[in-house]
Amino acid sequence: MRFNDGFWLLKSGVKPFFGLQVVQARPTTDELGYDLQVSTKPIRHRGDTLGGPLLNIRVHSPTEGVVGVKIEHFKHIDTTPNIALFPDDPPLPSASLSKKEKSWSISTNGLSAEITENPYTVTFKSPSRVLTVAGYKHQAIYDVPYKWTLRSASNGSCLTTDFNSNPDPPKSPETVRYIHSELNLSPGELIYGLGEQFGAFVKNGQSVSIWNQDGGTSSEQAYKCVPFYITNRNYGVFINHPGEVEVEVGSEKVSRVGVSVVGESLEYFIIYGETPLDILDRYTRLTGRPAMLPAWTFGLWLSTSFLTSYDEKTVSGFLQGMKDRDCHVRVFHLDCFWMKQYEWCSFTFDPENFPDPKAYLAEIKKKYGVKICVWINPYISQISPVFSEAVKGGYLIKRKDGTPWQWDLWQPGLGVVDITNPEAREWYIKKLEALLDLGVDTFKTDFGERIPHVGIQYWDGSDPMRMHNTYAVSYNELVFGLLQKRFGEGEAVVFARSAAAGGQRFPVHWGGDCESTSEAMAESLRGALSLTLSGFAYASHDIGGFEGHPPPEIYHRWVAYGLFSSHSRLHGSMSYRVPWQYGEEAATYMAKFLNAKHRLMPYLYNLAIHGNNNGHPMQRAMFLEFPSDRTTHYLDRQYMLGPSLLVAPVFVPDGEESEYYIPAGRWTSFFHPERTVIGPTWVKEVVPMDEIPLWVRPGTILPLGPQGVGRPDYELAKFVEVRVYELEDGQVATTEVPSGVGKSVVGKLRAERKNGEVSVTVEGNVELATVSVFSGGKVETVSVTTQSGEIIVKL
Repeated sequence: MRFNDGFWLLKSGVKPFFGLQVVQARPTTDELGYDLQVSTKPIRHRGDTLGGPLLNIRVHSPTEGVVGVKIEHFKHIDTTPNIALFPDDPPLPSASLSKKEKSWSISTNGLSAEITENPYTVTFKSPSRVLTVAGYKHQAIYDVPYKWTLRSASNGSCLTTDFNSNPDPPKSPETVRYIHSELNLSPGELIYGLGEQFGAFVKNGQSVSIWNQDGGTSSEQAYKCVPFYITNRNYGVFINHPGEVEVEVGSEKVSRVGVSVVGESLEYFIIYGETPLDILDRYTRLTGRPAMLPAWTFGLWLSTSFLTSYDEKTVSGFLQGMKDRDCHVRVFHLDCFWMKQYEWCSFTFDPENFPDPKAYLAEIKKKYGVKICVWINPYISQISPVFSEAVKGGYLIKRKDGTPWQWDLWQPGLGVVDITNPEAREWYIKKLEALLDLGVDTFKTDFGERIPHVGIQYWDGSDPMRMHNTYAVSYNELVFGLLQKRFGEGEAVVFARSAAAGGQRFPVHWGGDCESTSEAMAESLRGALSLTLSGFAYASHDIGGFEGHPPPEIYHRWVAYGLFSSHSRLHGSMSYRVPWQYGEEAATYMAKFLNAKHRLMPYLYNLAIHGNNNGHPMQRAMFLEFPSDRTTHYLDRQYMLGPSLLVAPVFVPDGEESEYYIPAGRWTSFFHPERTVIGPTWVKEVVPMDEIPLWVRPGTILPLGPQGVGRPDYELAKFVEVRVYELEDGQVATTEVPSGVGKSVVGKLRAERKNGEVSVTVEGNVELATVSVFSGGKVETVSVTTQSGEIIVKL
């Protein structure tokens, strides 16, 4: 929200009450912070204490390396819902307090917050520097004329926009109360994250509304908005608010990040880390860890696409065609029309196209070794045969008069399941259980963004504004929980479009509806990198683009990019995405890249374990791994797949030079190991259609599975090819080897170079096939006869 007219003046009618002076400070009862009373006018004598407003501010440390600031005006009964804190791992409180004559400080694991009395300020410091400052007049409440809250005026509050396409705002008070806080932006400081944002990767200069919307990938709207940003200055900021949060990133005041919410309370946390990955570890401890996923999810997902025609014959033809071309499908997805038209969701297979779904699903699962995913959403069309059940049971979100909320935008007269109603949840789960009984293995949980927020009521009394974003998390949690209950811990997965803070706990998420262009491919990558900078370990997208029919060139390039994403799905709208639709060479390229991904599973699955343990993403913005290299801070058309592989998708037309950046050291091409590049340098090259730049970081020990295994879920610790890349003399590299089931690690590999020899030590139950050492563009390979102990490779 923008309150100012320029820097010095306020908009007409805006009335601020700035926090100016600490008039009382007491340690909190747990002695992990201070409770402050902060006046909004100068206090010179007792007479000045008459009247307010008075801000109640708590500055505290809930866990190590984190300091929270909670600003309250009027105190009410807490509204719901709230973002769950520490849902997986407990807090690690570790803070010390100190007091001087007119200041107070909190210190916790490298982060300190220093509070001054008059003027009231809070300065956040690391051991080496000031990180950011909530300075004089940086915290305030604002009373804003209702007209300024219209989205058309200022990207403001959703209070005035009726979900039912009503252009007139509802009856309103004359003013709207906001709580606002600003943090200083230092010269050279860059801001990233805020969920899946498709615009400029660096958020400086942007106004971002944390408000989920279905706007495709080509606008300022996003499906997965998260009130968390991370900086290149060793800290992140999490705004603990489930509803709309308006963030001005150097856009209202160019040297500040302003955060505002409607209401009487605002809380945010400063999260410090010596590295960006440390920050994500602490953030996901606070809001939840990405779930551990089964190995089969990392294989190729093939969809029927959206508006295409399909039946049993079509599905079988696709699967057989993929198998014949060594493009092995691991998950087959049936999109919307597995149900009859107009009946979404009925949770019933269309009998005309699938007369015996249980028998048919069993047949293709056995013949092609696939898992089955079906499309669902939380909407019930009034033409659906289950709509009357939902109305009679009171399972749908209601208007204020008690009638079901309905509209016609997506399906005729659809209603929305009231996710807060336990009976509605149980009813919805039973519909899905029946599908699991037929042989379905997982669900694509589509939508969840178009949730009404005006003129409606929830079963449990939740605030509709706070539920708008939260709905997506509750919806995915419900479905994920069912799958976890049915199949066991570590065996559940959903393919979800919407999410919010905490939604990383219920993966996987894909990037929404994109066009079939190179520009849209770049949009999807920016969205994915922003999402994985917001606590999400995994990211996917519609390979080939969703809207339109991609030309073969776009399809080829997107396949390569998609198969080096954490999760890979072929999906479109009105056209199929099977490779032979784009020329037989497309299948050859796909088979090559898919085989490489299967071989990389010991490495990739180990990344998934780390993602579950500490929130580290698989697809990483370059600066996460190279924070001291300032060039990487702006890169958004390449990424690291884990700490060791650099991926540079191609976005230019065939025959045109692609350009990407290589950080310091001698890097080795994964596909052409005789080729090395010494960084830091920019590489310009024409990339053939059957290639994608994939570079291995120096100092890497990379375990690979066997050639031609044809699936991602195999015994990852058997027949392992170990590759050691560009170790310097005296350098040691280590890695774990997972089993591929759950979080179990069955062995460890250690490589060390001394005096022209590289020794590889194997611990645990790992069966090696070969050990290869790459050095200076040359490779030495030895076959292994022993499965444990030390193997020596002479260079």
